[in-house]
Amino acid sequence: MIDPIFDFAQSIAGIYDNFEQSQNNPRDFARINIIFRPLPWDIFNGPGFYSEQHYDYSPWSPYRQGIHKLTNHPLSSDKFIMENFGFANPNRLAGAGRNPELIDSLNTNSLEPRCGCSMHFKLERNGLYIGSVEPGKKCIIPRDGHLTYLVSEVEVTHDSWISRDRGYDPKTNKQLWGSEHGRLIFKKTENIGQIIAYEWLNKITDNER
Repeated sequence: MIDPIFDFAQSIAGIYDNFEQSQNNPRDFARINIIFRPLPWDIFNGPGFYSEQHYDYSPWSPYRQGIHKLTNHPLSSDKFIMENFGFANPNRLAGAGRNPELIDSLNTNSLEPRCGCSMHFKLERNGLYIGSVEPGKKCIIPRDGHLTYLVSEVEVTHDSWISRDRGYDPKTNKQLWGSEHGRLIFKKTENIGQIIAYEWLNKITDNER
């Protein structure tokens, strides 16, 4: 039996676009792309992803990038943990979501865990995963001269990504940044989960023997 983490990984792998939302309400929502590209297995000796978010008009200048290690939750088979890592020279990986050859420039020795910033996902029902940043208000993000803690909420299916990120003052719990107009609603425009099928399946199966 294949580890359920395989199904989750195939669900999240892809390129997403909120084109419809931005067209219907351009005043409140910019057009954004999110990309989750599977990493070569040997980077973590396990499942991993490179992610980036960018405005549609600026694919080579992502405003958010991340390296993620995907693991099973130690206490539940229907929960998964997406650990977050920072890395050196992010500009060298800019655009790697669509140009995976750029991932070859990743210096794995420079990976630094983003403490408190792991995302925890749970299978709610067939094909729907709900995620949130790990509890504890420890994912600290500097923003506009202030330290804020991140509250991130995500819903993922094979075809969609719905998310909302907000930042709060650690002392007052007052929201300091984030969408004032609700969640961002993305549709998957390109499925790149087949990469997992070719490169990961045998590795996952071997680990279960």
